Amino acid sequence: MRNLLRQIRKYSRNDNFLHLVEKLQVLVSKLLSITMIVLVLIAIVDLIMFVVNKLLMWDFNEASFNKNLFTAFGLFLNILIALEILENITAYLRKSVIHVELVIATSLIAVARKIIILDLKNTEGLKVIGLGVAVFSLSISYWIIRRSHHRT
Repeated sequence: MRNLLRQIRKYSRNDNFLHLVEKLQVLVSKLLSITMIVLVLIAIVDLIMFVVNKLLMWDFNEASFNKNLFTAFGLFLNILIALEILENITAYLRKSVIHVELVIATSLIAVARKIIILDLKNTEGLKVIGLGVAVFSLSISYWIIRRSHHRT
């Protein structure tokens, strides 16, 4: 019992506790990386199957083809977003710092994906304005961060 209490006291010191938390963060980041790799591989298989089933064996109906093409673009952009998230995780593992520039770039890709697959006929104007404001805000944020990096 004394040995257990000594161990608890040892790990309750700030330095030891912070070291334990850091190890846990690295473990969680590695698990997230592995999970993201699996998701990217599944998304690639899904994209390939979709392209083979819908676009290569398409009928000559233009509306159907356009709908399938935009769905394929959405699947493709999902993979790019997943790769950006994986890049965020690996950048964190390299330097133990969250790179705001990468997070903003990932957010821009996600909003761009939403805009690309957006059905304007069934979307309220306020939502379109909101997406525009989001793109503008993210673009300004990205520009500010890039500019501050060039100064340093």
